[in-house]
Amino acid sequence: MPAPERIPSRSLTGTDPVALLAEGELTVLGQIRGASNAVLYCTVARDGEEATCVYKPVAGEQPLWDFPDGTLAGREVAAYEISEVTGWGLVPPTVLRDGPYGEGMCQLWIDAAPEDGEAGAAGEPPLLALVEDQEPGEGWKAVARAEVGEGRTALLVHADDARLRRLAVLDAVINNGDRKGGHLLPAPGGRLYGIDHGVTFNADDKLRTLLWGWAGEPLTAEAVEVVERLGAELAPGTPLVTRLGELITEVEIEALRGRVAGLRETGRHPEPSGEWPSIPWPPV
Repeated sequence: MPAPERIPSRSLTGTDPVALLAEGELTVLGQIRGASNAVLYCTVARDGEEATCVYKPVAGEQPLWDFPDGTLAGREVAAYEISEVTGWGLVPPTVLRDGPYGEGMCQLWIDAAPEDGEAGAAGEPPLLALVEDQEPGEGWKAVARAEVGEGRTALLVHADDARLRRLAVLDAVINNGDRKGGHLLPAPGGRLYGIDHGVTFNADDKLRTLLWGWAGEPLTAEAVEVVERLGAELAPGTPLVTRLGELITEVEIEALRGRVAGLRETGRHPEPSGEWPSIPWPPV
């Protein structure tokens, strides 16, 4: 089928997207190729409303040696639940539901706004770049030096963007082991979404991301407030913990509490541990 960024979506006009995803009739239109697990492009319809979505059945997941418990689908939905508590809305509406190939994750399709220079672009500035300079220019944060071929290197940078900074905090909370450039979706209207959160919530430090530009810097006042709220919402017996208990393990929930407590204590963005590759591969 066509490349995902060229597939037209069918937008909602007023229906609650979570209710539509959870209760609507799911129709598979095709498979999105190139993913290591089954990713199906679908429509979901109910009471005259229809939207496009991604359906990832648990039956199509490949086992991961370092994630022996739970499912990718469960962790994707857990990431959405945490995102909603932050109030930042960084993860598209996502539910766990039955479908044509059994239980799986169903997530609202997001039309990414093209970056400057792409056909039909309104002009969404790039979020990532490789530059020849030794230091990032104004409006950019350095990530790492990268091999670009023929013995040459370039500096990998990301935009000094408040939306990305929020996403960096969310990734630190959920312990995202795979924050690639292709998982960043700028949407029309200035929204930014992050997708593909199956490799998250590990009890061990697995943070791998392209968003290290703020490593070691103090959290923003907004982020401090969000982390405090998360700490309260993760207390035993809360509605959030009850929902998470259906999606990830008790050990993972306890590790989640520990990461939030660590952010509250330090008040800073985490830095690479040095015990695990800090950049995902491939990075796109």
